Amino acid sequence: MFRFMQKRIHDHLAERRIRRNRLVAKDGRCNIEFGNIEYHNHFAFLKDFWTTFVEIRWRFVIFLFVASFTGSWFVFGLLWYWIAKSNGDLMGQSPTKGHTPCITNVNGLTTAFLYSLETQTTIGYGGRAVTGHCAGAVALIVIQSLIGAIINCFMCGIILAKISLPKKRAKTITFSETAVICQKKGNLCLQIRVANMRKTLLIGSQIYGKLLRTTVTPEGETIIMDQVNIDFVVDAGKDNLFFICPLTLCHIIDKASPFFEMAVDTLHQQEFELVVFLDGTAESTSSSCQVRTSFIPQEIQWGYSFLPIISRTKGGKYKVDFYNFSKTVPVATPHCALCIHNESHHHLDPHPHPNQEKRGIDNDGFEVIDIDESADNTMM
Repeated sequence: MFRFMQKRIHDHLAERRIRRNRLVAKDGRCNIEFGNIEYHNHFAFLKDFWTTFVEIRWRFVIFLFVASFTGSWFVFGLLWYWIAKSNGDLMGQSPTKGHTPCITNVNGLTTAFLYSLETQTTIGYGGRAVTGHCAGAVALIVIQSLIGAIINCFMCGIILAKISLPKKRAKTITFSETAVICQKKGNLCLQIRVANMRKTLLIGSQIYGKLLRTTVTPEGETIIMDQVNIDFVVDAGKDNLFFICPLTLCHIIDKASPFFEMAVDTLHQQEFELVVFLDGTAESTSSSCQVRTSFIPQEIQWGYSFLPIISRTKGGKYKVDFYNFSKTVPVATPHCALCIHNESHHHLDPHPHPNQEKRGIDNDGFEVIDIDESADNTMM
């Protein structure tokens, strides 16, 4: 039991360390922090207030929703209370019998707040109303009605925009938990599986990748996040995919690929992050969305292939079994891409001698001697 708990804690800490070191999480969120931003640049978020409010978390949207309405009701309630007090309508002011109030049945702070709420929400219970005796009351009811309409439109727009965000559509696009490297059609390929959980299509889907790694230039400059393009294709091409069923993305490991120099025994020793992007337009909403995920060397299986998940039922329908979506099976695979390109010894001696040939190496100390064939025949 103790060993089991220790293993679980070790795996949890390892997973947290991997998640912290990623630039892009498995769900597509970017792990990046901006520092040393000048103070006045913070106001740029307020200038673009609409995007700021749409991107904030739901808890803050709900707080803003409640605070904006209750705050406006209370502020205008104080104004209605002030108008009633200025006109001598309050109960403590003992209005005369023939006194004409600005607002009927508003004789205290509570009733003023209730009248503000009824005015802005257009409830109109009929117990309180403007009499038209005070010009300030008429102007205030117009102002509150306009501000209330603006708050309604703004809050409804934020909620509708957050509900219809394209990234919500991206939640129904899923990638395989791991990537695999195997041989396909005579080439060594890195494969990733992606599936659309909805029956509606993503129109104009495009798939591409970026390999992020730390490199050192010949001048000695260290580039922390060097980006290398990774091209992915499927059997039908790389653009305008018919994305109705799960697809297997394939990156051919050729001489132009950054995976060309890697081998089965050196892959997990590398430090890189493979970020995969899927861009498309939702068929139902016509909104563009992007799905992204990442793979680190420990999440790439060399010598494995994905299990088939598409079958056909007796009724003629195509069935997708998501139970095997990320399941893999070992297959015969070369231990490096150089083997397929007839350069199996290239990685043993990357800098051969100029006089070295494929058939051997000349030995300057070797002496050629003549053999007496007649002597050999005598011995035989």
